[in-house]
Amino acid sequence: MPPAPRVLIVDDEPDIRQFLEIALGRMKLDTSTARNVSEARSLLSHQQFDLCLTDIPLPDGTGLELLQHIQQRHPQLPVAMISANGSLEVAINALKAGAFDFLTKPVDLVRLRELVVRAVRQPTGIAQPLERRLLGDSLPMRSLRKQIDKLAHSQAPVYISGESGSGKELVARLIHDQGSRAGQSFVAINCGAIPAELMESEFFGHRKGSFSGAIEDKPGLFQVANTGTLFLDEVADLPLAMQVKLLRAIQEKAVRSIGGQQEMPIDVRVLCATHKDLDAEVAAGRFRQDLYYRLNVIELRVPALRERRDDIELLATHVLERLASQSSLPVAHLQPQALEALKRYRFPGNVRELENMLERAHTLCENRQIGADDLRLAEGNGRRESAMPDPTSVDNLPHYLESIERQVILHTLEETRWNRTAAAQRLSLSFRSLRYRLKKLGLD
Repeated sequence: MPPAPRVLIVDDEPDIRQFLEIALGRMKLDTSTARNVSEARSLLSHQQFDLCLTDIPLPDGTGLELLQHIQQRHPQLPVAMISANGSLEVAINALKAGAFDFLTKPVDLVRLRELVVRAVRQPTGIAQPLERRLLGDSLPMRSLRKQIDKLAHSQAPVYISGESGSGKELVARLIHDQGSRAGQSFVAINCGAIPAELMESEFFGHRKGSFSGAIEDKPGLFQVANTGTLFLDEVADLPLAMQVKLLRAIQEKAVRSIGGQQEMPIDVRVLCATHKDLDAEVAAGRFRQDLYYRLNVIELRVPALRERRDDIELLATHVLERLASQSSLPVAHLQPQALEALKRYRFPGNVRELENMLERAHTLCENRQIGADDLRLAEGNGRRESAMPDPTSVDNLPHYLESIERQVILHTLEETRWNRTAAAQRLSLSFRSLRYRLKKLGLD
C-alpha cells in the first residue's frame, strides 16, 4: 500500500495549524507544521512533502520568500498560499510567481479538498521534455519554456497572447501536460467556430427534450473537461451574452445544462488565447472587463516566428524529417539559398505558414532538393506585405478593390483555420454572402 501523501502546513496561528491538521488528517494525509519560514526550511531539508500550504505574512518573512526557496531547492513541490481577504492581491502575485493555488481565510473545506486532490494527484506517464515538444534554442523560446514550466505548477488562469499560427494551442497543451492535471482531459475549443445559437449547449450541455433537436442528454465542454483543462481559443470572438454566462461559470465553479434543474460543480483550469488585442477589445466594449480580469490573471506571450529567426533552420529540419517519415520518402534538403530566403521572410502566418510552405515544397521539389523557387515566396498566396497594390498607382479601381477583398478573405480564412462559418461571422457577412464572394474571386 503506497504511503499517504505528506503536507507541510506553515502558519503562525496555532488555531489555523490545528484546523488544517484535523481537516487533512480526515482526508488520510500525513501533516507536519511550522510556525515560520525558518522552521519550514528546516523540515524541507530532511523530509519530503507532496504539498506545502503556507500563510503569506509570517513572523520571519513571507510565504513568497518560502515559495522562492522551494522553487530553487524543491521545484516539483506544489505550494498553495493561504490568504486573508486583505492580501488577495499578494496571492495573485504569488500565482504569477508560480504558486499552485491559493485559499482564502476562513478556509473552506470543500475548496481545501479540491486543492489537495489536484496537488497530490500524480500525472500518468512521464511528459516529454519541453525542449523536444517546443523547438527552438533562441532566447525568446528559452524564456517561454521557463515560463511554461513555472505556470504548469500553478492553477491560475492564463491568457496566452500571440499572432495566429505562432503555437498558442501547443503552449496551452504543454502547460496542461507538465502540471498536476496531466492525466485528465485537455479540451480545446475555437470560440469563433461555434454558431452563437449553439454556444450555451456546447459549453454547458443540455437535457433531452430541452429544445427542438435535443434527442438525448449531452454533456457540455465544462463537464467533459471536469478535473482537467479547458482551452478557449479565440476567446475574443465570444458574443457578449455568452461572456456573461462564462464569467458566472468560472466564478461559481458550477454550470447548469439547458433544461437542467440543478447546477453541477466543476473543477476546471481555464486557459485562453486570441490573436486580437484584448485590451483594445475591452476598451471598445466588445469584451467584458470583469471577464478579462478573470481570464488574464497571468499573461503569457508566444513570440512570432520573425522574432526568433535563429530557430527557422531547426524548425525546417524537423518539419522536413516528419514529412519524409509520413510519406516514406528520403528527407528533402533545403539548399542554402532557400534557407536564406526563409530567414529573410516575415512569416505573417508564423510556424503554421512555415509548415504549409515546406509541405508544398517537399511534394513538388526535384531530386529531394528544395530551392528558393520551390518555396514560392514571390507569389501572392502567402499574404506577403508587398502583395498589397500601391493605391497611388491604381488605374483600375474594381480590380484594386477585388485584390484587397481577396487578401482580407484569405487572411480571415487562415485565422479561422478555414472554417467558413467562423470567417463569415468575423467579417460580419452571412454564410451565403461569403460563399458568393469566394466563388466570385475563384477561391471556392
